[in-house]
Amino acid sequence: MFQVEESEECSMLRETVRKFAETEIAPLAAQLDQEEAFSIPLTHKMGDLGLFGTIVDPAYGGQGFDYHSYIVCIEELARVDGSQAATIAAHNSLGAGPLYYFGNEAQKRHYLPALSTGRALWAFGLTEAEAGSDAQASKTTAVYDPITAEWVINGSKLWITNSACELTTGITVQAVTGKRADGRSELSCFLVPVPSRGLTCRAMKDKMMWRASNTGELFFSDVRVPDFALLGKRGDGFEIMMQTLDNGRLSIAAMGLGLAKGAFSLTLQYAKERKTFGKPICKHQAVSFKLAEMATRITAAQELLYKACRLKQQGSDFQKLAAMAKLYCSEVAEFCAREGQQTFGGYGLMKEYPIERLYRDAALLRIGEGTSEIQRMVISRYIGC
Repeated sequence: MFQVEESEECSMLRETVRKFAETEIAPLAAQLDQEEAFSIPLTHKMGDLGLFGTIVDPAYGGQGFDYHSYIVCIEELARVDGSQAATIAAHNSLGAGPLYYFGNEAQKRHYLPALSTGRALWAFGLTEAEAGSDAQASKTTAVYDPITAEWVINGSKLWITNSACELTTGITVQAVTGKRADGRSELSCFLVPVPSRGLTCRAMKDKMMWRASNTGELFFSDVRVPDFALLGKRGDGFEIMMQTLDNGRLSIAAMGLGLAKGAFSLTLQYAKERKTFGKPICKHQAVSFKLAEMATRITAAQELLYKACRLKQQGSDFQKLAAMAKLYCSEVAEFCAREGQQTFGGYGLMKEYPIERLYRDAALLRIGEGTSEIQRMVISRYIGC
C-alpha cells in the first residue's frame, strides 16, 4: 500500500526508522503522552540512529541526507507518534536548518556538530502572544550597545518546540532591531545560548497534543549576546524566517502524511478483525468506503509532498507546492484520524487505543508552521490572486 519508487538506500532508511518507531517508541508512546513527559533516552536513541543533523553536510558533523530521505524519517516517526516526530522535525527544520543555511563558517563549525548528535537541541523563537500568523508584528526587541558591542534582547516567545528541556542548548531568536525605510519593523535573528543571564525558559503543560514533545515559553530580560551572535546580516530576519517556514512546511506535511498512514493502518487492521452481523466490518460498504477514501487521499497527499521535496532537492522553486502540501497533508491527517476514530466507535474514544492520540495530534498540524488559512493566502498569491 502507498508504494513509491525510492532508491535502495532510502528504502532501507525508511525500513530502519519504521522498525525503530514500532519497537522503541510505540511501547512508550501512551505512557509518555499520559505523563506529558519528554523522553531524553528516546531522544538519545534517535540521535544514535542519525535522525539529528539529517540535512547537514558531514563536514559539519551531519548525516548529509537529501530532503526526500529526511522527510521519510519524519513520516515514519509520525506514523507511530507525533511527539517524537515533532522533536526531530523542529530540531532539523527550525533549529539546525537556519544555522546551516544562513550561519557563517565559524557559527556552523561551532554549533552544528553537537546539534547532529541528539545530545543537544536548538529551537527557533518566532511566535509571540500577538505575533503568530502575523510574524512581522513581533514585539521582542534587540538594541545594540556600542560600548560593549552587544545586543540587548527584551521580550517573550511562546509555543517554541525544543526550547525548555534539559537538552536545549540554544535558540535562534527573531527580534526587532529598528525601522526600515518603508516604516515597517526591521527584523534580525540572533543565536542565544541556553542558559543565558536574563533568559527564562519555562515548559508549557496541559497541551491537547504532542504531549511528549517539549514546548516552551521564553522570557528575555536584558539578555546580552555578542555582535557575532547575529545570524546572517542585520535586517535579514524576515527573509530567514520566511525561508525557514518554507522548509518547515515540508516537515509538517510529512507529519500529516505519516499520521494519516498510521491512522489508516490502525483502522484497516481493526476493520478486518471486528465483526458485526456475521462478517468483518471492512466488508460493510459504509466502512469500506471510508477506507477507500482514506487510501485515495493519502496517495494524493504523498504525491504532492514528494514532488515538493524533489523540487527543493533540485534547487527549483518549491514554495507554492510546500504550502499546498502542508495544507493538504494536514487536512488529510485530520480526515483519516476522524474517520478512523469513527470506525473504532466507542473504543476510538479510549486512550487505550492509539487512534485516540492520533486524533488529538492531528489538530496541531492545521495550525503549526502557518494555519490552513495562512496556507491558502500563500497559495492564492502564487496563483496570481
